[in-house]
Amino acid sequence: MKKTILFIAIGFLSIVGFAQKPSPELLDPSNHALVMIDHEGQMAFATNSISMEVLRNNVALVVGASKIFNIPTVITTVAEESFSGPVFPEILEAYPDKSTYIDRTTMNTWEDVNAHKAITGKGKKKLVMGGLWTSVCIVGPVLSAISEGYDVYVITDASGDISNEAHEQSITRMVQAGAKPITSLQYLLELQRDWARQETYKPVNDLVVKYGGAYGIGVQYAREMLKH
Repeated sequence: MKKTILFIAIGFLSIVGFAQKPSPELLDPSNHALVMIDHEGQMAFATNSISMEVLRNNVALVVGASKIFNIPTVITTVAEESFSGPVFPEILEAYPDKSTYIDRTTMNTWEDVNAHKAITGKGKKKLVMGGLWTSVCIVGPVLSAISEGYDVYVITDASGDISNEAHEQSITRMVQAGAKPITSLQYLLELQRDWARQETYKPVNDLVVKYGGAYGIGVQYAREMLKH
């Protein structure tokens, strides 16, 4: 009888353990690298698929998340000093050391030797990308990385293009090739995953209050009014 009960208990625990195992499709702080591509003034001027205010907030959520969770991150620029200008202030705030940025002349980041080495050198088979413009500077490296066997996620609302159609058709093309679309807030919360993770709980919520729009206002309200 005791053995029967023991076997039942072990079986139950194994079922519970299996149920709690997250999908390998989910991102976590250890299984991917982040690549932020060409979030620069000249690229932003003609971006019309998303408002610049929303785009900057979303970029801030992404790079803020990468700092909180120590994600291996590559920042790339294109002709920074001669044409495209500096990256968004939100990126500079998170990554102030511009000497770590990879500047290129190629539209496709993947075709630049230094950028390719920096990205693949992170040793991660999952890559998360976002940037300007979706139809050029994101399609190129995403399709190229997929062709080399990488599992690629595209942060659709940390990217933008000259029109809604250009952005949406580019997302469709990448998804058809196997890319996985996600959003900036989804990225942040997928990394946090469990509010019991106290070491990142406050930084994540501070980031949301600062850049998370209505959700951030809700967090601020709850903190002050409910003493949460």
